[in-house]
Amino acid sequence: MGTSETAPSSTGRIDRLPASAQRFAPSADFTANAVAHADLYAKAEANREGFWADQARELHWHKPFTEVLDWSTPPFARWFADGELNVAYNCLDRHVLAGNGDRAALLWEGEPGDERRITYAELTDEVKRLANVLEGLGIGHGDRVVIYLPMIPEAISAMLAVARVGAIHSVVFGGFAADSLRARIDDAAAKLVITADGGYRKGKVSPLKPAVDQALSDSGSGAQTSVEHVLVVRRGGNDVGWVEGRDLWWHDTITQASPEHRAQPFPAENPLFILYTSGTTGKPKGILHTSGGYLTQVAFTNRAVHDLHPDTDVYWCTADIGWITGHSYVAYGPLANGATQVLYEGTPDTPHPGRWWEIVEKYRVSVLYTAPTAIRSFMKLGRAIPNRFDLSSLRVLGSVGEPINPEAWIWYHEVIGDTKAPIVDTWWQTETGAVMISPLPGVTETKPGSAQVPLPGISIDVVDQSGAPVGNGNGGLLVITAPWPSMLRGIWGDPQRFVETYWEKFRAQGYYFAGDGARFDEDGDLWLLGRVDDVMNVSGHRLSTAEIESALVAHEATAEAAVVGASDETTGQAVAAFVILKQSYLAEHSAEGLAQQLRLWVGEQIGPIARPRDVYIVSELPKTRSGKIMRRLLRDVAEGREVGDTTTLADASVMTVIAANVR
Repeated sequence: MGTSETAPSSTGRIDRLPASAQRFAPSADFTANAVAHADLYAKAEANREGFWADQARELHWHKPFTEVLDWSTPPFARWFADGELNVAYNCLDRHVLAGNGDRAALLWEGEPGDERRITYAELTDEVKRLANVLEGLGIGHGDRVVIYLPMIPEAISAMLAVARVGAIHSVVFGGFAADSLRARIDDAAAKLVITADGGYRKGKVSPLKPAVDQALSDSGSGAQTSVEHVLVVRRGGNDVGWVEGRDLWWHDTITQASPEHRAQPFPAENPLFILYTSGTTGKPKGILHTSGGYLTQVAFTNRAVHDLHPDTDVYWCTADIGWITGHSYVAYGPLANGATQVLYEGTPDTPHPGRWWEIVEKYRVSVLYTAPTAIRSFMKLGRAIPNRFDLSSLRVLGSVGEPINPEAWIWYHEVIGDTKAPIVDTWWQTETGAVMISPLPGVTETKPGSAQVPLPGISIDVVDQSGAPVGNGNGGLLVITAPWPSMLRGIWGDPQRFVETYWEKFRAQGYYFAGDGARFDEDGDLWLLGRVDDVMNVSGHRLSTAEIESALVAHEATAEAAVVGASDETTGQAVAAFVILKQSYLAEHSAEGLAQQLRLWVGEQIGPIARPRDVYIVSELPKTRSGKIMRRLLRDVAEGREVGDTTTLADASVMTVIAANVR
């Protein structure tokens, strides 16, 4: 395990060995995994396509595949293309037929405290009924369905029913406004929207149906919508408008539908879903994923990375289904593996700041997969809150969404995992579909803050601008050098944009460019440096915002930090840091003194060139409902501009407070 050596600092404080310098050996509790996982690496190294074929055969194929990979027209890959399967059958029917129908599939907790335990047999029944409803509404193979729901069991049922009939779902995060919803409906030419009257968030009902009504009105875009019906779940109990002939209540249609439905097989390359992600042009990109390869990799990585044992584990991924993590590691991976998982509707701090830990204790969660942003938010509040709950059931902890800074890693390990649960810090993207880089429990010696190594069957490198490997100890651009099963198959309706966005830069080498900076350390372990466009140029020096943020959070007074590059007449760009301080520390020190101490600290940790010009002490950072920090808004503040669009923020008032503090 890691050391905890201490030494006096120049400020008189006592610092332990920097978190990023610590090493954590694989836990003895996972010794049995070590041999099996080491064998996976060996098999993948010897025969990469054969390795993925073995993983694919863990699924049920109505028609077995004979061809693994067709890479004859890169970058358009085809995996297991001559095989046929049904994604929903793999997530539901086969578990019931195997005698596991009484196993809990979903342990759902509503924000107000209501709960539901849904077995595999019950979930299968509802999905079959909904599949019949969809077909009755004219939804079939290749049709697009937009899903705009809170985190309720019906959201999972909706995704699986759409997949069952061979249609394509586009899940839109419930925090998006009507204009964003309409743009996604129009781009996909959706025939059906599945929504709810509302859902609970922060102690009150957040309406959803009104945004759908606004999105579908002709007045907004001047164009006729492609949507023929709106299926509405009653959850919030709030009053909603109704369009006769178009709108249908979920509970009315489901109860009247037949519970018998045969899952038809579809080709492995049948499109499964479109998921929109932000684009540099302002128009969202519809990332397209298909069925066989995607399900193969999400099921395998869920088993291996999270060490998932369906017979004994209670698994909880805290992501919303509106994001790729909710697709891969809530809707598809765990259910394909026959696991029992927790589904929670609300926010981590409602009705009290220990709600997540209360849920872990209540359901005896053993595998927890969450985001560094959430971890740092809990750090800010201190360890007293999680210490009130019994977290002894936790045996694996996961991190996803952005690089986790070493100090948050250590806090997660010590306070939440009681120094026993290994942490799997995962790197992947909407575009990759599944985890690509991660330690494996029982195999990997971990370093706080490092994503470590590519998974078996995955090939990556760090290269310079010409595509040449930079070697250990050097930074560069992260690339994926060989096709992988869950890779995106394109951008919906725009194949040229797909090529230009992800493949053009290193077309000669055939590399996928992830858009992230990275470096291999002297041991060959990978460290993510953040998005390439999150790089500042200060006096001709390229500085990573992620590296400076990590240095700031390594200071014992800091709970969370965000860094942006602000225009500067002298240096071109200057470092501006927005810092949230730990409550216990702020009570004993002045904000002005701490700001100066943090400026000097960054200079000591990285070098004088990285020392922030400005350190602003704030109480909150502008975040979307998924926890992403909106750095462009902070850049507006740092450069003295009017703050831009705040509609995607979880709390738009945060920017008013920040702007007032800076002035």
